[in-house]
Amino acid sequence: MHYLVTLVGREDTPAAQPGTPEFDAEVTRYAEFEEKEGAAVAGGAALFPSAEAIQVRRAGGQTLVTDGPFTEQAEVVGGFYVFEAADLDEAIRLARQLPAVDSDGVEVRPLVEWMPHDTPRADWWMALLWESSAAVVEPGTPEWDTMAAEHARFGEKYADALRGGGALRPPSTATTVRVRDGQLLLTDGPYPEFAEVIDRLYLFAAEGRDRAAEIAAAIPLGDGGRAEVRQIVDLDA
Repeated sequence: MHYLVTLVGREDTPAAQPGTPEFDAEVTRYAEFEEKEGAAVAGGAALFPSAEAIQVRRAGGQTLVTDGPFTEQAEVVGGFYVFEAADLDEAIRLARQLPAVDSDGVEVRPLVEWMPHDTPRADWWMALLWESSAAVVEPGTPEWDTMAAEHARFGEKYADALRGGGALRPPSTATTVRVRDGQLLLTDGPYPEFAEVIDRLYLFAAEGRDRAAEIAAAIPLGDGGRAEVRQIVDLDA
C-alpha cells in the first residue's frame, strides 16, 4: 500500500529556505534516511516556500487565481514522501525516522491511488488539492466515481505535462507522527480543528508561473475547494 507523508512546519527558519547552508544540511539528513530506507520510498520532493505559491480557488462557479504568501497559515507543507509499506505500522516506522518529526511533525495517510514519478526537475510543480473536511468524498461511492471521471478527463487533456499524482483516503485514516524527548507521539485523525484537508495531489511540468497557473486552473475542484501550487526544488541542480 502507498502512504502519503506530508512534512509540515514553519517557514520562518533558514532550514526552510532553499540555497541556505541550513537547508543544505537538512537535505543531507533526508539523503541519509533515503540511503537507509530507499527501497520503501516511492516518491517525494521538497517545495519552495509558500511566498512563491499560486492559489487557485473555486467559489460560486468562478475560478480565482492569486499569489502567495498565505499569512493565515502558520505552518505549511514543505515537502512530501510517498512510502510503499505493508501496513500503517510499517509506514509509521519509516516516518518516525524523518528529521521533521523532531521539530514539527508529519502526517501519514494512505493513498487510494498513486501514479509514480521520475526524479523531480527544476520545471516541476506540485498542486495540493484542499477541500473542507465536510466535503471529502468517500472512495467507492457514486460521488467518488463522478469525481474520478472528471480527474481522468483532466489527465487526458494534460497528459504531456503530468508527471505524477495520487488521491488520498479520508482524514479519518490519517496519523500524525511526532517525536518529543525521544518519545513517539501518535495522533489519529480526523482532525476537527482543521477546516481543510489535502484530498489529492498532482505533479506536473510547466515552463513558468503562467503555464503552471493555467494547468492548475483546469484541475477539477469542488465548490469552495482550492489548489495550492508550489514549485518543486531541484535537489540535483
